[in-house]
Amino acid sequence: MSSTQSTAGAGQGATHSARLLISCPDGPGIVAAVGNFLVGHDANIVTSAQYSTHPAHGSFFMRVALYLEGLAEDAERRAAFESDFSVLADRFQMTWRISYEGEAKRAYVMASREDHCLADLLWRHRRGELNMDLLGVISNHEDFRTDVEAIGIPYHYVPVTRDTKPVAERRQLEIIDGGADVVVLARYMQILSGDFLRRVGCPVINIHHSFLPAFAGAGPYQRAYERGVKLIGATAHYVTEDLDEGPIIDQDVQRVGHDYSVEDLIRVGRDVERVTLARALRWHLDDRVLVHEGRTIVLM
Repeated sequence: MSSTQSTAGAGQGATHSARLLISCPDGPGIVAAVGNFLVGHDANIVTSAQYSTHPAHGSFFMRVALYLEGLAEDAERRAAFESDFSVLADRFQMTWRISYEGEAKRAYVMASREDHCLADLLWRHRRGELNMDLLGVISNHEDFRTDVEAIGIPYHYVPVTRDTKPVAERRQLEIIDGGADVVVLARYMQILSGDFLRRVGCPVINIHHSFLPAFAGAGPYQRAYERGVKLIGATAHYVTEDLDEGPIIDQDVQRVGHDYSVEDLIRVGRDVERVTLARALRWHLDDRVLVHEGRTIVLM
């Protein structure tokens, strides 16, 4: 079985040819200029979302899903479209990127010994809910090899100890080999070094089993129980060198009672974790997330 799944239209609304993601200094005429550009190229806007941080001197963000027959398939036409848009982008000092329908983002998933997030991502991937080409699973344990390889996904076992961590990270980078658009930590219980994050060449998304910034680090459910919390949460965020402090993509919570044990909190937390991670990953794959000054703008 190929790891690439058909995801046409999955969670993305009407059929479109490309998604354009823009950030720039705010000012009059940006939306009109983008709209006129697309009209001038016979493109139809399928969906559009925009946001400004301040009406007078803010930063502007925009996501446009557009339909232009043949654009996604014709490399020459795409190159011409991008070249023309770059002129407009220079005029407004835009940082921009464009993704084409049919070109799924390449992903690796890293996991340790808890399987709830990994199993959920594999299931959603098989159903075509996540528009990605899953290139492999990297784990510091052998526990899930059979399950992963049974659905045709390569499994890479890279053991990690305190003494072998630099060697292990070099091996992980060799596996990824600059070929990923995103790496997903599905309860991978090792702290990635700054060197790894600089060299991996793509964003890394983590799921933290806590409603950050509360209970950062290890053992959050025991500490939550001791505090008598009434909400259990999970946080999906981009990974930075600062532990559990990267830009937050999504968070969710579930109400719990005073009679819940630590085990009950863990059970509820696992449900929240897998849903939150899958949602954050889907938003990233659909080009809905921009990072600005340490926080995210999620354009829906």
